[in-house]
Amino acid sequence: MNYKDLFKIALTLISSPAKAWEEISLEQDKQKVFMTFVYPMIGLCGLSFFIGTLATNGWGGPQSFQMAMQTCCAVAVSLFGGYFLAAYVINLLAVKFFAMPNAPLRTQVFAGYALVVIFLLQIIMGILPSFKIISYFLQLYTVYVVWEGAPLMMRVTEQNRLRLTFVAAFSLMACPWVIQVVFNQLITILS
Repeated sequence: MNYKDLFKIALTLISSPAKAWEEISLEQDKQKVFMTFVYPMIGLCGLSFFIGTLATNGWGGPQSFQMAMQTCCAVAVSLFGGYFLAAYVINLLAVKFFAMPNAPLRTQVFAGYALVVIFLLQIIMGILPSFKIISYFLQLYTVYVVWEGAPLMMRVTEQNRLRLTFVAAFSLMACPWVIQVVFNQLITILS
């Protein structure tokens, strides 16, 4: 895995989303998003929460390690499941309400790269937990990233662009959060 390219893609999506989406739309291998972007970003998010939890709770004893593993797993499961759930919801709603063709792979590529803001904020929040409140506001930048990518990746018409943007951005922000809440409740119940 080339982390230099990973962060280059992430920074380009943040700094100039229109340019990044043009480059992504020209990509021939649509399966590449999984191995070169989504999975490494989820891994980095989990790692940052693991390190941040150990740094916050101390390095001694099995309890701190167990808590760090639970936090790491909760973040990884929520982002992994949230990614696929959001892609499914976006594709389903695009077909049903916007009369777009069923294209799950294209929607997964779109959702994977559109999660860039959430991935980067999760990495920062893992190490700096006090950043959480600010990150809620910064997540709204996802709307702009989705807005720029919707015409190129989802091939949405201009009249449906705004509605699809809000549906997709809401799905991308809400799905990982819902899965994390459910996962944390299951951990609490099963403990």
